[in-house]
Amino acid sequence: MSGFVFNPTAEATPTGPEPIVTNDGWFPDIDPAAVRKAISVREGVLPDRLREAIVSAILSAGNDLATWAAAQQLLGHADLAAVPARVVGGESRLLALYRRAVCAFVKAELAERYRDNDLTAAGQRDVSELTVAVDELRRDARHAIRDMLGRTRTTVELL
Repeated sequence: MSGFVFNPTAEATPTGPEPIVTNDGWFPDIDPAAVRKAISVREGVLPDRLREAIVSAILSAGNDLATWAAAQQLLGHADLAAVPARVVGGESRLLALYRRAVCAFVKAELAERYRDNDLTAAGQRDVSELTVAVDELRRDARHAIRDMLGRTRTTVELL
């Protein structure tokens, strides 16, 4: 029997507010605290790891929306918040969809990176279940992006 105990939460608990992840100036900045709350990020996820996942998510969403964003800028919209859109819950639906896409990409990446920690003795979740969850999160992100673009969510494959 080994005396080694791994306790990631002891050292991982943020000691202060995590700095905002600045975006490209057109898309909104992302607050790690809001992401933690929105997707229920465990305390064991270090701030640096969360920040890395947020940057990756911003890049993924930005790549998918680059052409659309360029067109919006040519129309004179200074940032995403300035693009005309319906307001839901007091905020532009485009901002809500963008955050949804980023959060889904973040959660998918964290689920992949922390896969070994999710396979606890109590849960004994099958790796295939986690793969399905990651795929569903990436699908949710793509749906939010397609909603922003005004495209349908239908994907057709020819076999």
